[in-house]
Amino acid sequence: MKRGMRRFGVFDFFNTLIMLGVCFMTLYPMWFVFINSLNAPEQAMLGTVNWFPEAFSLASYSVVFNDKSLMNGFLITTLRTVIGTVAHVLFTAIVAYGISKHKLIGRKVYMKIALITMLFSGGLIPTFLLMTKLGLYDNFWVFIIPSMYTFFNMVIFMSFFRTIPESLEESAKVDGASDYGVLFRIVLPNSMAVLATIGLFSAVYHWNDYYMGVIYIRSQEILPMQTMLYKIIAENSMSFMQQQAMAQFGARLPGNSIKFASMVVATLPILMVYPFIQRFLVKGVLIGAIKG
Repeated sequence: MKRGMRRFGVFDFFNTLIMLGVCFMTLYPMWFVFINSLNAPEQAMLGTVNWFPEAFSLASYSVVFNDKSLMNGFLITTLRTVIGTVAHVLFTAIVAYGISKHKLIGRKVYMKIALITMLFSGGLIPTFLLMTKLGLYDNFWVFIIPSMYTFFNMVIFMSFFRTIPESLEESAKVDGASDYGVLFRIVLPNSMAVLATIGLFSAVYHWNDYYMGVIYIRSQEILPMQTMLYKIIAENSMSFMQQQAMAQFGARLPGNSIKFASMVVATLPILMVYPFIQRFLVKGVLIGAIKG
């Protein structure tokens, strides 16, 4: 046996076997949805377990992409994700940078207040009344403003900022930079790993969230796609899209087929973004956790 190599023992065998089983249980449901979305409507209605489409068809995707309300929901979700992620990262970074400085007056008080918001919630009814009084009910900005700050992400930012040498900030201030100048010209450019990490956390939340739309949105024009998908699955409200299918294909398209296609359209964009940010995600979380 070569030096540096070890035997593949019984533990490694069973560990590998278990991990393969976990991977299969994680990935197969997504594969099942994807395959059935490509199946002919009558095959998708059967709900049989297939590794590949029995009868390839794009009828479900044609109905989904021709549905103006669903595509409008896709646009609202995209706008919400982009604006919400940028606002959350920017605002949380500013708060974290200020609290990371020990010279900040009242720093401990701010930390205790922020910690309380993470441990306790005001409840659904008080929160609903607050959003209504602020004029955010049935308003697009209800997706953005309440999610601009979270204590957990602020702690990750704050821990990362403390790893940046103070000499960099002092040299910038000697050159006449203000606190905001130091943050945007020195600190943030050297914090790309944690920016990508928090950005991914926020983007995944905004893209997958359906709850805010269910509670605070009534207008169809600003309803996110995930909320529409929730209603399609939970309430089986397929009548409009099925009418489109009848007009386009001359037959009633089963609800299951549209559900699967809608799930793929709602999930695919965030899955395509994740591989490009994964390396920043691991680095940012480790640095923020270990050095903090």
